[in-house]
Amino acid sequence: MILHFLIRRWPVLFLVGLLAAASACSARRPGLVPPGTSEPDRFLFEKGTASLNAKKWLTAREFFKQVVETYVQSPYRPDSKLGIGDTYLGEGTAEALVLAINEFREFLSYYPTNKRADYAQYKLGVAHFRQMRAAQRDQTETREAVRELQIFVDRYPNSELLPEGRTKLRAARDRLSESDYMVGYFYYRLRYYPGAIDRFRVLLKGDPGYTGRDAVYFYLAESYVKQKRDAEALPLYERLVEEFERSQYLPEAQRRIEELKQAQNKSSGQ
Repeated sequence: MILHFLIRRWPVLFLVGLLAAASACSARRPGLVPPGTSEPDRFLFEKGTASLNAKKWLTAREFFKQVVETYVQSPYRPDSKLGIGDTYLGEGTAEALVLAINEFREFLSYYPTNKRADYAQYKLGVAHFRQMRAAQRDQTETREAVRELQIFVDRYPNSELLPEGRTKLRAARDRLSESDYMVGYFYYRLRYYPGAIDRFRVLLKGDPGYTGRDAVYFYLAESYVKQKRDAEALPLYERLVEEFERSQYLPEAQRRIEELKQAQNKSSGQ
């Protein structure tokens, strides 16, 4: 009976043992602050910042956590909280990025009016941005990146990080739109033109700034042509030519414009 209990409880007992060992090691570890230091919170923060700049993520985190956990009234506590998030971003693993998101969210919850709130919001978006998957895969993290970066752009128009935020926001939106485009193109290849038309139209309405919209213009126009809706196709070919100096679809779009205009002239008797 006792043996059966130990076998069932072994994973828990093992974890408790690890935590106890870690606690013992921590207790034996020498203090991070030398005796007699007049501003220990500042000392720890500066050490953490130096380690962060040297990309020593674990060491930096240890210094920053000492500030956050020990000196709750310290003026260096908010920046140390951000520093912890930055160490997780620096590690860049899937697990670390989740922890970074938590740190930046907590910062915004604790210090919503802090002068570096824009930094926290931007980095929150970046943490999601770094988890974005390819266009043909699940886009949950991409949507989160768009949401958080849009909040940053809207809420902090005077931030020095605004250019970087806008660039990443555009890239995240492009990823979402590319995913939608691939669905529309799949319908087009299947010759299911009504489905392609619906998908392409929704894409252009939702993201008119999509950088790959030349392909959307072209295949939406082609879908209209296949449905004998030439009057709706022509403006799309023309927009493609007007908006893009370089595109693999330009020669074919120009040819289509000539064909459709000639057909219009013939039907009008000119």
